[in-house]
Amino acid sequence: MVKIGVDYTAAYEQGAGIGRYVRELVRALAAQDQQTPYRLFVAGAAQNGLPPVPGPNFSWHPTRITPRWFARIWYRLRLPLPVESFIGQVKLYHATDFTLPPTLPGVRTLLTVHDLSFVRAPETATPVLKAYLDKVVPRSVRRAFHVLADSQATKDDLVELYGTPPEKITVLLSGVNAEFLPVKDATARKAVRERYGIPEKPYVFSIGTVQPRKNYTRLIRALAALGPPYDDVQLVIAGGRGWLESPIYQTVKDYHLSERVHFIGFAREEDLPALYSGAACMAYPSLYEGFGFPVLEAMACGTPVITSTLSSMPEVAGDAALLVDPYDMSAIADALERLLSDQTLCMNLVQRGLAQAGQFTWQRTAQHLQDIYRWVLEQ
Repeated sequence: MVKIGVDYTAAYEQGAGIGRYVRELVRALAAQDQQTPYRLFVAGAAQNGLPPVPGPNFSWHPTRITPRWFARIWYRLRLPLPVESFIGQVKLYHATDFTLPPTLPGVRTLLTVHDLSFVRAPETATPVLKAYLDKVVPRSVRRAFHVLADSQATKDDLVELYGTPPEKITVLLSGVNAEFLPVKDATARKAVRERYGIPEKPYVFSIGTVQPRKNYTRLIRALAALGPPYDDVQLVIAGGRGWLESPIYQTVKDYHLSERVHFIGFAREEDLPALYSGAACMAYPSLYEGFGFPVLEAMACGTPVITSTLSSMPEVAGDAALLVDPYDMSAIADALERLLSDQTLCMNLVQRGLAQAGQFTWQRTAQHLQDIYRWVLEQ
């Protein structure tokens, strides 16, 4: 039977973002396919540090060699050490996180490119990371037999910025975990508020690593611009610390908002539905996203959404959110005021949002991915 290799490293290393994407994708594959042998490659891991396999036809193939060392071996020194040295022979290898390792001749390769933020918004990436990605990602895209993009926006970027033939790229839309549902139990919402130190006041929720790409500085300024009628409205930001975060914290100080802006750090996945559900709205005015999970997660939890007009976000939000120019602080403030004051608008967006989020399921994603695997293997 045809064996398929999948890079699971991001799922092992990262709690959010691409890590969540890979975990959900593999979990959905396991629910759909109990026959195809899948070999999961995990860099920087030991066998006894891994959870149970997601299905009987899945096997772990870890190595203690870290991703940093693989970056040196595969992409800096360009040593031809095939990934099959760690996972055994496969017919297809799916690299899930931007870069494609060496493979044996004849192996079909599939590469997932989540976004090209480091090209579109270069100021939001560290110079070292940008230099690395600028060198390695285009090379990986050229080498890959086929490429998966998280959205049409990312596909368009690959065509425009890298000159990738459109027929070499398939858009594979992600899903929303079925656990993202409205939390109507006030006691449950209160317990989550208390866990993260959120006051019993109306709050705007935002989520993502504290970094410039998430546009928190303008969001904080927009909160300040709301004025006296909304003095009790809080801003809750969930996300780990990132690069160039200091100006974001400084903005809070400059606008004297230390009592109203709450950085709660990385929120547990099981707490997210209550955090979304308890919010007056979710604000996600990011400068660039390859997909933008929080938009759909908030909608699935019955929370009205403000998001950006850029990159994939209009594609994901459809007509179920208020779209704003993320570089226009006044537009962000106006959208916040509308959702904080207009209950009819909020109810309308909630209904549209529930319908929009319902179109994105991991079951559908896994079915589409299996079709892509079959097509690639038949070529």
